[in-house]
Amino acid sequence: MVAAHRAVTAAVATTTTKTVSTKFSTQQSWIKGALSTGLLYFFVLHFREDYPLMISTATTPQDYIDSIAPDRKEAMTQLRQTLRQHLPDGFQEGMQHGMLGYAVPHSRYPAGYHVDSRQPLPFISIASQKNFIALYHMGLYAMPHLLQWFEEEYPKYSKRKLDRGKGCIRFKKPDEIPFALIAELAQKVTPDQWIQYYEHVLQEHREKSKPKK
Repeated sequence: MVAAHRAVTAAVATTTTKTVSTKFSTQQSWIKGALSTGLLYFFVLHFREDYPLMISTATTPQDYIDSIAPDRKEAMTQLRQTLRQHLPDGFQEGMQHGMLGYAVPHSRYPAGYHVDSRQPLPFISIASQKNFIALYHMGLYAMPHLLQWFEEEYPKYSKRKLDRGKGCIRFKKPDEIPFALIAELAQKVTPDQWIQYYEHVLQEHREKSKPKK
């Protein structure tokens, strides 16, 4: 697991834009998978399931948007604007793991991401993948009530069947992204709520990992 995590990290650091096509499957819960292998490894291999992941080495959000193909750029720009306008104060935009991400910055959560404390605590990422635009939302996977709300609301905004993985929503037609629903979703979790939940899960994992006497 550690070797795989390092390999993915190296891919992010050394490629321009490439496809990582390693398959990953597990019977573990999302919590055990995320906390035992590291959120980067979990993010890249678990959320994407069997889909190839396009990794960009753009260094700024605008560079990333500028690099997107013309047929996706307008939708990605609007998706970015929607998140910037509706995420609660405290999340910070930046590039994380080759995707455009929204995280809790060190100024608000100094401990950072537990696997690599130099990284801010990740929450949402968006990406223009090979065959779809993806919204990766840690809260949708981690919080059953939030996922239930989203699944109930989605049909009110789209005639298409919800296309989702364990932690991502896939939009194959850029002109059919339900931006109003994404705006509502973005407002549901504050940075402090995400920190509280993250620390609770981290502590729970540590307790379960203690050797049995």
